[in-house]
Amino acid sequence: MNYLEANKFHQGLAEELIRDIEPNSVALSVWSPPYHVGKQYEDGQTFEAWQEMLRTVIEAHFDILKPGSFLAVNIGDILVFRDETMPRFQAENLTMRRSSVTREQVLAAMELHPEYNRRQLAKILGCSEQTVQRRLEGNNIRGGKYATQTRVKIVGGLIEQFALDAGLYTYDRRIWVKDAAWANSHWTTNSYRSVDEFEYIYVFWKPGITTVDRKRMTPEEWTEWGSRGIWSFPSVRRNDVHEAMFPVELPARLIKMLTDEGDVVLDCFMGSGSTAIAATTLNRNFIGIEKDPKYVKLSQERLLNVPPQLNIRY
Repeated sequence: MNYLEANKFHQGLAEELIRDIEPNSVALSVWSPPYHVGKQYEDGQTFEAWQEMLRTVIEAHFDILKPGSFLAVNIGDILVFRDETMPRFQAENLTMRRSSVTREQVLAAMELHPEYNRRQLAKILGCSEQTVQRRLEGNNIRGGKYATQTRVKIVGGLIEQFALDAGLYTYDRRIWVKDAAWANSHWTTNSYRSVDEFEYIYVFWKPGITTVDRKRMTPEEWTEWGSRGIWSFPSVRRNDVHEAMFPVELPARLIKMLTDEGDVVLDCFMGSGSTAIAATTLNRNFIGIEKDPKYVKLSQERLLNVPPQLNIRY
């Protein structure tokens, strides 16, 4: 069989091409899958199809990983998707109100003037028709006034179960603290939901003898991040080449900590090529899989332009 060649980007679906990787050859698989949050490259994919894609890709790792090696999945821990079966979340956001008119005042005015329409009620209350409607119907609705209600799902349990079903065991997790979602924007919300400012890195182990060698890192690196559960470094704030570009430092830390020079590192959702850049710079081999031809080309161009001594900050 002709296995996927190392140090090359392969265009196609991860759930299909991963079957063509040589068994027991990958020392570390590190990737960040589509988050199912409405990006252009996720267009048309249902929540069920998204789960099946992840399940299939993770399941295939048992065969391709070396015994004792690791799969690391970087993903935001919550997923928000539309759910027609969920009650609509209606909120009276007192702190964002531009009018002091209350629902009780609108109801009282309606009782005094049952023949009035909303325009007339608004006039006597000294507010807009929209305010009257909002006080009566509670139209501050999460996901949009006319849209299907959105539901929050914790995805860590899904990823863990897919891994366990594949014969891989949870080994560790790291929290990556990145820039807050509102860092460069005007943040408003009609709920108590927190700002998106961190992601998880779930690490799964294939049974076998694992080489533990802290000398892969300097003593300072081990102290600063190798032994720490929380990693803090910036996300890629502005880019015009990929919708979900992650920093080279994320795969670089995992590669340096969990592999040796000459090992093979896999990224099933290569995107803009950050994992390949990290692997090449650290003298590892890589296999990249990416479904979009334009991102395959982008990754190739980025890799060609990597300086000989890339300054990866740990």
